[in-house]
Amino acid sequence: MRIFWRSEPAASLRAIEPDTTGKVLIVANPTSGGYNPGFLDNVRKRLEDLGSRTEIRLTRHAGEIGEICADPDLRVQTLVVAGGDGSINEALTGFQDHPDPPRLAVIPFGTANVLALELGLPRSAKALAQMIHRGNSRPLHYGLANGRPFVLMASAGFDAEVVHAVPLALKRRLGKLSYVITALRIGFRRKGTALEIVLDGERVSGKLAVASNARHYGGPFVICPGGATDSGLHMLVLKHDDPWSSLGYGIALLCGRIHKARGALVRPFTTATVAAAEHVAAQVDGDPFGTTPLDIRQTNRTVPVLVP
Repeated sequence: MRIFWRSEPAASLRAIEPDTTGKVLIVANPTSGGYNPGFLDNVRKRLEDLGSRTEIRLTRHAGEIGEICADPDLRVQTLVVAGGDGSINEALTGFQDHPDPPRLAVIPFGTANVLALELGLPRSAKALAQMIHRGNSRPLHYGLANGRPFVLMASAGFDAEVVHAVPLALKRRLGKLSYVITALRIGFRRKGTALEIVLDGERVSGKLAVASNARHYGGPFVICPGGATDSGLHMLVLKHDDPWSSLGYGIALLCGRIHKARGALVRPFTTATVAAAEHVAAQVDGDPFGTTPLDIRQTNRTVPVLVP
């Protein structure tokens, strides 16, 4: 099993061999939930059987995926992120500083893997290896929140409070259920703060604001039209976040009718700001992202992502 550990700074990545025709680099965080070394090695073996030179690189510290992707001396044809939506966001953030980023591919290892749903990615090692080897790609659009790329969503309000509050150990042990437990734990004792949202100059108010670049939210639940391979953002604003209203919105989300729920607004936008009288928790692609205010905007930037 060829797995390379690295403790040198990101600048040392220039040691990667210069002949990059067909070179595939798989990057994974061995401490993340869902990490499966046997599955990764199966993908590697199948890629090499298909003729792709493949390396697995396991990260040693937080933020290393971004460092790898930002290094201008990274010389690979395809960068494969084996992880969840947060790891993919980290890769996109790193690509912002790369003059010629490679193609991106995803091996879904995370908690929700919403992007995998958006792209219709396979789950078997054989199908993933075949997809990576074929190299069929489409543009992956993303937005910016305070300059940070997001491919799925950026939000402020109750969902972000849950993201901030969920214990990492519980997330690794229980996956999606950890978010439900955390939401129930804090949901009945919190007091929501009113948000002021400006959508392309129009002012609206609510208790939760979700800027979405994807159809899905938190798993297989449809939140709005469009998707990560389409250009365009939508904003979901919920007027209330008391426990009973949140229960009603949750049922509407499960039924695919959140856009029709009372007190819900879904609207396309190009630029938006989200602010409040006091700081409100924010999140980007399922990871904590400080607090409001947020400046959110659509971009015409894309990264080629491999699809079946």
